[in-house]
Amino acid sequence: MIKKMKCLSTLLLVSAVGLMAPTTVLASNQTGIVKKVLVRTDGLHWFYLEGARSERPACSAQHEYWMIKDENSVYGKSQFSMLLTAYASKSKVTINGNGTCSRWGDGEDINTIILE
Repeated sequence: MIKKMKCLSTLLLVSAVGLMAPTTVLASNQTGIVKKVLVRTDGLHWFYLEGARSERPACSAQHEYWMIKDENSVYGKSQFSMLLTAYASKSKVTINGNGTCSRWGDGEDINTIILE
């Protein structure tokens, strides 16, 4: 009986430690030229870059596009402005993803844009 209690205690401890372990969210990044910018009537803003992209989160594994998470926010308007500037000038940008697909279920949300 004592042996079973020790085994159960060990199992509970290992399970608790496993629940407290941090989870890793994979966020991708990409550097390149903006090749296409799209906007829909419902306000959805997304774009494509030329250039290699790092490994993506599972939610965006099937598609290459990036999403502006909130196009109505100040940061979303700034991101869109930067993308249009980069597109018009053919300048390189670096996109760092957020590891989430909250704006659209299969397009990774932008975390940061660096205009080069």
